[in-house]
Amino acid sequence: MANTARSFGRWLLTAAITLLAIAGLTTLVVTLAGAHIGDVLTALYQGAAGSRYDIGNTLNRTTPLLLTGLGVAIAFRAKIWNIGGEGQFLVGAIAASAVGAYRWHSLPAPILIPLVMVSGAFAGAAWGAIAGALRAWRGVPEVISTIMLNFVAAQLLSFLLHGPMQEATHAQPASEALPLNAQLPVILPDTTLHFGLYLALAAIVVVTVYLFATPAGFALRVVGDNPEAARASGINVAWTQVSAMAWSGALCGLAGAVELSGKIGSLYENYSPGYGFTAVAVALLGRLNPWAIALSALFFGALSAGSGSMERSAHVSSVLIYVIQGVTLLALLASQQIQAMRRSAAG
Repeated sequence: MANTARSFGRWLLTAAITLLAIAGLTTLVVTLAGAHIGDVLTALYQGAAGSRYDIGNTLNRTTPLLLTGLGVAIAFRAKIWNIGGEGQFLVGAIAASAVGAYRWHSLPAPILIPLVMVSGAFAGAAWGAIAGALRAWRGVPEVISTIMLNFVAAQLLSFLLHGPMQEATHAQPASEALPLNAQLPVILPDTTLHFGLYLALAAIVVVTVYLFATPAGFALRVVGDNPEAARASGINVAWTQVSAMAWSGALCGLAGAVELSGKIGSLYENYSPGYGFTAVAVALLGRLNPWAIALSALFFGALSAGSGSMERSAHVSSVLIYVIQGVTLLALLASQQIQAMRRSAAG
């Protein structure tokens, strides 16, 4: 836990430097776009936190980013570059829909909702473990396998929505909607904020304990720092890598189930807005620290929630949000590189 606190402190310092760089670069980009930075920031704030409903919307967008960000961070801690959060998110949603809207839709909510969540997590874990196993036992680079599995998951979703899981009228490529007894309850009146936020917050605690207070988490971090030393000390490196990808996929799959059950209600083509890809940025900005990832996810969630208001009020394309996200990562990488150079010079 002490390591977590020190890591969080270093993250706060890096974040402060990064935010200053973001502010300067964003101001430049907004000015070049012909807008006023004050108008843009005001519109972003109004869209993200201007009302009770807007706050709920921001937290709803934060929830899947937090879960997928935590998932990606687990894999990255083991030096497994999981770029497949998007595919794991999709198969988690598919499994959740199969359980909640088709197989056991008549079960009472206290039983069905946990089944929906668990099915999503298990599907994501299995999807992630495929890439982990290919890396551990066949030497297949996980960057390639996870990216390819993203496409497989997207095509699987398309096949199901045009076939076995298409809604009864066959009017559109979409699944049956989840019944009310499979939907996560709203936790803040007059908003759409749902119980998935609590699951995401609980995941922070679980991931922190797993990484920093269990033998399995210690083995995972040792494998990430030095696989040869881990192997020499008796740690099963291959199995640790597979389990890291399974845990990573489980959280991304859970995010897919939460998004389906708490917000969307049914599957359709292009179901995900890219949460699995944004998760990489969320995890890197949070420097793989679970608590910092929560702040990082909130930052990206607020940007996403405020983008529509920015376009309407400040008359700036919502695409600017992606520019701000890119600027954020570039500033972060520059800050980390400067720190690494200083440590190298000091050593």
